[in-house]
Amino acid sequence: MSCRNARTTGIVAALLAAALAGCAVGPDYIRPDAPTAPTYKEAPQDGGATWLPAAPADTLDRGDWWRLFDDPELARLAGELDAANQTIAAAVASYRQAQALVKEARASYFPSVSGSLSAQRTGGGTVQGGNSSVAQSTAGNRFNFSVNGDWAPDFWGRVSRTVESARASESASVADLAAARLSAQGELAIDYFSLREADFEADLLARTIEGYERALAITQNRYTAGVVAKTDVLQAETQLATTRASLTTVRANRARFEHAIAVLTGKAPGAVTIAPAPWSAVVPGVPLGVPSDLLQRRPDIASAERQVAAANARIGVERSAYFPSVTLGTSIGNGGARIGDLFSVSAAVWSIGVTASQLIFDAGATSARVAGAEAARDAAIARYRQTVLTAFQAVEDQLANARAQAEQAAFLKTASDAADLTEQQILNRYRAGQLSYTDVVTAQASALSARRALVQVAVNRQVSAITLIQALGGGWDVNAPVETESSVRAANPR
Repeated sequence: MSCRNARTTGIVAALLAAALAGCAVGPDYIRPDAPTAPTYKEAPQDGGATWLPAAPADTLDRGDWWRLFDDPELARLAGELDAANQTIAAAVASYRQAQALVKEARASYFPSVSGSLSAQRTGGGTVQGGNSSVAQSTAGNRFNFSVNGDWAPDFWGRVSRTVESARASESASVADLAAARLSAQGELAIDYFSLREADFEADLLARTIEGYERALAITQNRYTAGVVAKTDVLQAETQLATTRASLTTVRANRARFEHAIAVLTGKAPGAVTIAPAPWSAVVPGVPLGVPSDLLQRRPDIASAERQVAAANARIGVERSAYFPSVTLGTSIGNGGARIGDLFSVSAAVWSIGVTASQLIFDAGATSARVAGAEAARDAAIARYRQTVLTAFQAVEDQLANARAQAEQAAFLKTASDAADLTEQQILNRYRAGQLSYTDVVTAQASALSARRALVQVAVNRQVSAITLIQALGGGWDVNAPVETESSVRAANPR
């Protein structure tokens, strides 16, 4: 067959397959509805709270949502994460696998062609004649060659529904990849700001320890002079030792955050050292949009919806078993005692035929498979709706957290300032001999606790902002094209 004829045959087969796809059995896909609200209940009202300042939406549209925090080190780590995180690499590989399954499904539109070549040599034996036997050589060669082609036209849409399901699964895999990236990015940002908060808290405790050391020295001198009792010295030592123990705990926590960042960026925990640096406790504005946007911006919602589409298409695949299967077959071959005989056109043998088969009885197995596929579709719809509800809950929860934490920050700032003044006044009165050292210890503990609570609520506000960005889908959009080449290169650096 010439190359031109082969191309013509392929085009005809493709056109016929496309025409037959319109006969696909099974339900056409309709996106299931999901409960949505016109607005977010916990969103700040116009002219009301200022805890969620405005931010340009295109910052998220570009996908690099962590740039809202304006931290160069975080941006550097996020770049390393995308290139080396193994969870993302696994998601990229799953996406490539889904692409391969689509190609495999589409291949069924076209004929399959196989060829066979065989060579045999036979001989030996004797011929009986009367009372004697005469040796006779029957040795010889036999060569055979054949080409066979089979094609099953997609009359009932089994192939088209299989392709439809594979494509939906591929789209779900794209969304799963985006979800894996978003999850890893959020985890990295939370660990990073927790590390920076640990740096800040360690510095706070170090400065507090210096003050406690001075207080201990003063108390020791007063005890030596016989002004105060030994218990004052013991209380000062206890306060100092307890604060030093707290500093040890903070440093251990910092090390764990550093190890977690190393693993997220694809490195051994011992291979990464992040130098202490000032902590910017800024809380960026996050553009909310309307709740219906969430259906386009959350990759887990998109994945769940595509899984519904895939399950819906599989119903058609199972229903196609009710209808006859038709296969067109053709073969051409040749044989001879010499290899050259294989190229003799006059000796070629060919055949062409049609085979039709119809299932007559299977004890309800086909009906059971159809019912199972329908049940799987219904389950996928329920999971999709639950995913949507959970997503809305996550947004509302983080909006409520953000508002409460902003209010807490204001109250804790007032409490911390008051505790600092109280500590200083109590210490002055103790030096004047007006109070016992127990009052000093109590004031110092309260002041330190208030300072640490203020630091903790600051990092909690950043974590809530990160979690809110994740709940809103980060910078991903279901309609945005997936950059497959860059994704594969990023996950498999050379």
